[in-house]
Amino acid sequence: MRRLGTGIGWRPEIAEAVERMPGIDWVEAVAENLCPGHLPESLLRLRERGVTVVPHGVGLGLGGADRPDEERLTALAERAEALGSPLVTEHIAFVRAGGPLTASDALEAGHLLPVPRTRDALDVLCANVRIAQQALPVPLAVENIAALFSWPGEEMSEGQFLYELADRTGVRLLIDVANLHTNHVNRGEDPAKALAELPVEAIAYVHVAGGFERDGVWHDSHAHPVPRPVLDILTDLASRVSPPGVLLERDENFPEAAELEAELRAIRGALAKGTATAGRNTETGSGPGSGTGSDGGAEVGEPVRQRLALAQTAVLSSLVAGTPVPEGFDRVRMGVQARALAAKRAGVVANVAPELPEILGAGYRAAFLSYASGHPMRGGYRRDALDFAESLLLAGGPEDAEARRRLRDWWLDRSGPAPRSRLARATRRVLLRR
Repeated sequence: MRRLGTGIGWRPEIAEAVERMPGIDWVEAVAENLCPGHLPESLLRLRERGVTVVPHGVGLGLGGADRPDEERLTALAERAEALGSPLVTEHIAFVRAGGPLTASDALEAGHLLPVPRTRDALDVLCANVRIAQQALPVPLAVENIAALFSWPGEEMSEGQFLYELADRTGVRLLIDVANLHTNHVNRGEDPAKALAELPVEAIAYVHVAGGFERDGVWHDSHAHPVPRPVLDILTDLASRVSPPGVLLERDENFPEAAELEAELRAIRGALAKGTATAGRNTETGSGPGSGTGSDGGAEVGEPVRQRLALAQTAVLSSLVAGTPVPEGFDRVRMGVQARALAAKRAGVVANVAPELPEILGAGYRAAFLSYASGHPMRGGYRRDALDFAESLLLAGGPEDAEARRRLRDWWLDRSGPAPRSRLARATRRVLLRR
């Protein structure tokens, strides 16, 4: 596997600082935020200096019941080629559910949700990974995610699940040590046990990130400093294998460059400490026992996909549409997850449509959360912003006449002359008469 070295997640907010940072060998950029024909000048300058750029996807949903979307795969491939990347990465997660497999409305999570560690889910994931591998021009690596809740009736540990996935498909692994810490706090899973079960030779690189704990729940925020327990897991990993690359992630609440550089030094120190003790941990790559998956990630039958689809749709519907929590799930944790999804949704909509919180002022968040409780996201965050504004206008809001006029003008300007939905077209006719 190609050696990457030490890297940092490239974000527009810290682009200039990243360019000036010493010792940055590579960067990772969110694939969905890049346009192959109009790459940010900062990334182009980094590439000219020989800094590797890796596109990191967040919307493919390889752990979902449906086959990977061809357009999303094509887009990911185009970004890898435009950047000259040695690999691309995605997540072991589902991000949407419903649709034809369940004869129900499609639902979007707007977030990475955990797949059940069952044979059915593993079979579907292996098939989806194989489809993605065949569509991509470079190797694929997949990341373990952080989770607030567990599925009942799981048949494998995280390490066993990842071992079989890599064994059956040959996919590389992106191991997020912060997510191992999250799952330790939230699900009682031992990071050392997970590392001992991993096929460490399959690791492409490692993520390191910060978070915070509230009421006994760890939130993988990517907006806080990296805590000592996460660095300790990195040291444990480095004592078992020398990872080809390590990357610091930060997505919000960006500190000064000096603080980011200090975190990178701490990461290098944790790696060095682990390397100094290499050989003490020898129980690596033992796996679940068989490790011989004969199907090699072959296609699975529709009944398997449908069973997984029904389970994932029930879970996602309870989180975003207010339907009952499926039997066997921790209702408290599901409530925490539902509130976290709504809060994230409100924040991302505010970022993609900053005019909305500016127009609505302090009332934006409460208004959006009220809307979200009865309106699941169905078409991405930009569509969500339009749907929220439309719903608020149809209900006669906001109360302030000037704010209502500005919101009306904003919606009319962005909905286009011929909105796609019948309701939106009717809304446009009503608003144009006012």
